Amino acid sequence: MNMNKAFKPSATIFIALLLLTTHSLMAQRPVIKNFDLNRYLGTWYELARFPHSFEKGLVGVTATYSMRSDGKVKVENAGYKGTLEGSRDIAVGKAKLAGSPDEGHLKVSFFLFFYADYFIMDMDPDYKWALIGSNSDNYLWILSRTPFMKDETYNAILDKARSLGYDLSKLYKVPQKDIRPFSDKL
Repeated sequence: MNMNKAFKPSATIFIALLLLTTHSLMAQRPVIKNFDLNRYLGTWYELARFPHSFEKGLVGVTATYSMRSDGKVKVENAGYKGTLEGSRDIAVGKAKLAGSPDEGHLKVSFFLFFYADYFIMDMDPDYKWALIGSNSDNYLWILSRTPFMKDETYNAILDKARSLGYDLSKLYKVPQKDIRPFSDKL
């Protein structure tokens, strides 16, 4: 009997079970309840994120969500390369609800039919800010309807992310253009 052939199915089953278990443990993220997709649509400013290759070097990042004719959500992520005066980079993708329509769990795709989890883990009741995660601890975003936020609010969001087990030493605060009127900056 060839030992390699006898070992392969066992190893394959073990690896598959390990991946399924790991995925199910990683995917257990809290999501908000009473989610209203229509209220979530519009433009969000990315105030902070964990660094990753698909947003490398981008600042002044926004995410704009709008409905498509097929019932999915158009996702347009835009930012400036290097500086707030840099060239604009835009990526267009799509999203769909992943669970119950009243839960903040979406699936987002920027490439063909490959979707990633998008968990709205915490959000202001008036949809002013959102804490976003995925099924991996390597992805975290803090979004806001404005390019600035009060320190108390930001710190409360950080506390929530920390309580969910995120290592905030990796968090990158995204430079944004300050569009407040001059009198509000004082």
